[in-house]
Amino acid sequence: MRASFFQLFEDCTKLGMKIPKEDYLDNGLYPIIDQGQSAIAGYCNNDAGIFSDVPVIAFGDHTCAVKYVDRPFFLGAYGVKLLRCKRDDADVKYLYYALSAVRIPNAGYSRHYKWLKYLSFSLPPVKKQGHIAAVLDRITGLISERNRQLEQLDLMVKSQFIELFGDPVKNPKGWDAPCIEDAVANSRNALKAGPFGYSLKKEFYVESGYKIYGQEQVIRGDAHYGDYYIDEEKFRSLQSCEVLANDVLISLVGTYGKVLIIPEDFEPGIINPRLIKITFNPEKVNTTFFRYFFESDSVVCSLSENTRGLTMDFLNLGIIKKIRLPLPPLPLQNRFAEFARQADKSKLEIRQGLNGLKLQYNALMQKYFG
Repeated sequence: MRASFFQLFEDCTKLGMKIPKEDYLDNGLYPIIDQGQSAIAGYCNNDAGIFSDVPVIAFGDHTCAVKYVDRPFFLGAYGVKLLRCKRDDADVKYLYYALSAVRIPNAGYSRHYKWLKYLSFSLPPVKKQGHIAAVLDRITGLISERNRQLEQLDLMVKSQFIELFGDPVKNPKGWDAPCIEDAVANSRNALKAGPFGYSLKKEFYVESGYKIYGQEQVIRGDAHYGDYYIDEEKFRSLQSCEVLANDVLISLVGTYGKVLIIPEDFEPGIINPRLIKITFNPEKVNTTFFRYFFESDSVVCSLSENTRGLTMDFLNLGIIKKIRLPLPPLPLQNRFAEFARQADKSKLEIRQGLNGLKLQYNALMQKYFG
């Protein structure tokens, strides 16, 4: 048995009270559901006008985000459609998964609700629907738990950093704090920005050769990702931008300030114009210590407040080389780095399990709704 979208759902958006974004609270009694990817956008403490006819499905008109909401809530100001099931022989959680499985044409930031009118859904007996929803709930619950474990490990390492070294901007333990440019190796190009854009156009790319490292590797935290290469002649002309094992790469534009440490088993290559590379003096700086220093909340906040006006969309070499880097004794840095390494081993095991769960989830979604 199949049923059309309008046979299953009614739009009850007008019954929900919308909260302007400037009125969102970080914590509170009642959640605010918007069209973003996060489950909850903010909170409100006043229950006047709260939507309580739950469960209901929230659909992001611009984003296509689909959310199952089973507690009273308020709407974000724009772009959310509330879909209420209007049949007794349909399980709302089952319909949530069915709607999540639909591939809607990508219209950018245009509206997508118009596409829903063309949908129809398989509707097995309601008991079977409940069973399917329960199976998928178990998988999504395990996925959420693995993600929480990863977040907890990240927080644990950050807490250990603060416990050992204090706030890296305030430097309460009084460590010697040279500028970054004074802590690099005594070698040519130890602190180097990527080449000018005209030196590395896509017309120079080849299928194999010397790798081009860019923001995609840094943001993903994976030096082995990507397949952009240049030939040996172009590499020789840009060799001042060559990466070495244990170099630190820093992203400059957009998602700025992310750090990647080049591993021992890296592919020879160069950085692109959106990165800088640092070869630190190994007698002064453990690169893992530096990574957590540079990505710490206080350093990110300090950079945002003190460079290029009220907001900053990019860094540059001139900014980075003048940053003060508190330098605890190297044995203490190494102790922290070993702690972080053990946490990374645990995260790797969790991610492997997480990837397996995601594959299982996708297979089940295909089985039930493909």
